[in-house]
Amino acid sequence: MGSENTGKEIHMLKIGKIHEGFVLDHIKAGKSLSIYHHLQLDKKDCTVAMIMNAKSEKMGKKDILKVECDIEEMDMDVLAVIDHNITVNVIKDGEIVAKKELVLPKEIKNIYKCKNPRCISSIEQELPQIFVLDEKKEIYRCKYCEEKTRQEL
Repeated sequence: MGSENTGKEIHMLKIGKIHEGFVLDHIKAGKSLSIYHHLQLDKKDCTVAMIMNAKSEKMGKKDILKVECDIEEMDMDVLAVIDHNITVNVIKDGEIVAKKELVLPKEIKNIYKCKNPRCISSIEQELPQIFVLDEKKEIYRCKYCEEKTRQEL
């Protein structure tokens, strides 16, 4: 008797350790590309591995980003605004040395753009786009007109 071919092959994807940088884990499936662009990783000289739709017991599916560069170069406020439940593992010498907790910043600047056409920030182009956190609802409101943002990063 020969071995039966079930039609299912197991393919293993191996992505090596990073020496120094960080690993973003527990990203909602499909969000890693948005994070890549919002952290401006395409403009930095660093190695990035993006794993999308990985199986997760906790989330069903998730994305993971491995970034080899100094974590101090990253805007953690932008990351927190995208999803403050992401796990940030700091890597030194190939090992996890710390886990950073993301906290929604009380105020953000030039991440969102106010959609209210009557807002002063829409009229005065040089005015910074500032949004303040409504902590009870975990949403951001324009500092000038209090319009809540409906944008998703």
